[in-house]
Amino acid sequence: MDADRAAWEQRSVVQMVPPVKPRKLAKVPFVELADGRLQGVVSSGSDIERVYVSSITAGTHALSCSTNNNRPCGALHGYACKHIHQLADEAVLQYGLERVARYLGVEVPEGQYLMSSINGPVERTPAAVVFSRFLRHLAYLEVPASTEPLAELHWFPATEAVQ
Repeated sequence: MDADRAAWEQRSVVQMVPPVKPRKLAKVPFVELADGRLQGVVSSGSDIERVYVSSITAGTHALSCSTNNNRPCGALHGYACKHIHQLADEAVLQYGLERVARYLGVEVPEGQYLMSSINGPVERTPAAVVFSRFLRHLAYLEVPASTEPLAELHWFPATEAVQ
């Protein structure tokens, strides 16, 4: 075990955890478990130029949803809007129900959906940080293919398996 650990520590490549199930990125192009929240970017169902930044806070299960320029979601009134439901569904596809529920600190009865166990207050959180990370994520898609390392991505997980 010590030899394996030493070899891993000497590499700048870590093993990626593949999604539990394939995701369709059109509705929820960005989802993450970060900053004590399940958070991400959800496309608007009515306006192709609008996106929402939605989140569920771990522990308190506080709900937040607003446009990328911090206008509140009109459907978030004491219960989760469709954007939060879509975010939760995609997070379960990406990370698995057990991992998301553990991160949020919620117990989901067997056979139930994650959102059936979430009933938190509305608590507005700033969208800028999440939206900025999403935009940075998109910018990496436009980087020309190369075998040369990118200085700012030297820590980024690669798709190679660690030997």
